[in-house]
Amino acid sequence: MNEWKNLQWLIKTFGILISIFVLALIAYTLKSISYVGSAPETNTISVSGHGEAFAVPDIATISFSVEKTAKTVADAQNQVTTLMNDVLSTLKTQNIADKDVQTTSYDVNPKYDYQSSVCTANGICPPSKQILTGYTVTDTVEVKIRAIDTAGSIIGILGQKNVTNISGLTLSVENDSAVKTEARNKAITQAKQQADALAKGLGVRLVRITSFNESGAAQPVFYSAKNMMVQGAGAPDASPSIPVGQNKASSDVTITYEIQ
Repeated sequence: MNEWKNLQWLIKTFGILISIFVLALIAYTLKSISYVGSAPETNTISVSGHGEAFAVPDIATISFSVEKTAKTVADAQNQVTTLMNDVLSTLKTQNIADKDVQTTSYDVNPKYDYQSSVCTANGICPPSKQILTGYTVTDTVEVKIRAIDTAGSIIGILGQKNVTNISGLTLSVENDSAVKTEARNKAITQAKQQADALAKGLGVRLVRITSFNESGAAQPVFYSAKNMMVQGAGAPDASPSIPVGQNKASSDVTITYEIQ
C-alpha cells in the first residue's frame, strides 16, 4: 500500500514539474517573439554640422567647335579637318598636351532651303518645297588648360582661328581631396561641439557614435561668354581676361550618438 502511495506522489510531483517547465518555456518564447524584427531600444541624439573650405582653381576647361558647310559631305569634312588640324597645331605651341584635348562630338547634318509655292488663281496652294543645298559638319573639342593663367590668351587665339561656339569655360581644382577633407573636418568639429553642448544641457553622457552621414561636393566656377571681360575689343589679338577667384567645397554631416 505504501509503495502505491509513493508511486502516486512521484507521478504528481513529476507532473507538477513538467507543467512548471512548459509554462516557463512558453513565457520565454513569448518574450523572444516580442523582439523579432526590432532591436532593443537605445537612447540616442543626432546632431549636424556644416563646413566650407576654399581653394584657388588650377585647371581651366573650355569647349569649341569647327563648323563648315559645303555641297557634299566630303567637302565639308575636308574643310573641317584642315581648320581643326591647324587649331590643334596651334594649341600644341601653347603647351597643351595631346592627353588634354578630347573630341566630344562630331556631327553631319543636311542643310535645306525651304521655298514656298505660289498659290493658283482658284486658291489652291501647293505644299512648300524642301531643297537640299548642302551639308554641315561640326567637330567639337574639349581642351584642358593646366597653365590657368594662359586661359585668356588661348581663348583669344581660338577666336583668331575663326572657330565657333567657344563655351563651357570651367575653373576647377585638379586635386580637390585636401579642400574636401578640410570642409569635412570643419563640419565634424561643429557637430561634435553641438553634441557636447546638448549632452551637457540634457545632463547625459555621450557613449559612442552609432551612425555618420555626409553630403556635399566641390563647386567649380563656370563662365559664360558675357562673363569674359575682353581687353582691347576689336583688336586682332583681343583676349578675354579670366579672373579665377576661388572654388568652394562644402560638407554637411549628421552624427548620431548613444547616450546614457
